[in-house]
Amino acid sequence: MTSENTSVYYYGTGKRKTAVAQVRLYPEGSAIAINGRTIEDAIPWEPWRTEALSPLRVVNMLGKFSIVAKIHGGGISAWGDALRHGIAKALLAYDPSYRSALRSYGLLTRDDRIKERKKYGLKRARRAPQYTKR
Repeated sequence: MTSENTSVYYYGTGKRKTAVAQVRLYPEGSAIAINGRTIEDAIPWEPWRTEALSPLRVVNMLGKFSIVAKIHGGGISAWGDALRHGIAKALLAYDPSYRSALRSYGLLTRDDRIKERKKYGLKRARRAPQYTKR
């Protein structure tokens, strides 16, 4: 058995667009694994990684937790936002006194904007076919 299966962890589920992140925070270590890969491999662009780890910066806990996340659905940008939301909710499970700090930065609110559905007779959600006069 690995130590991850026996040790205490704090859980949070984060969502963004169609991405869902199942996040576990382990109090020891500072490694970050997303779907069995490093965060640099899973989220290649630095600003997305910075944004994903922002809840840890807000509560001054960066480097104090090992993060293991399973993310599915959506694209890489949505993965970062779902990870951020999941980390914030897991930090809340760790210490409920972080609620006001996380809430003031808007990290506990799920961004519910999703793609608008395509309507019949249109090319996309709102794009109509080109008008022809003759």
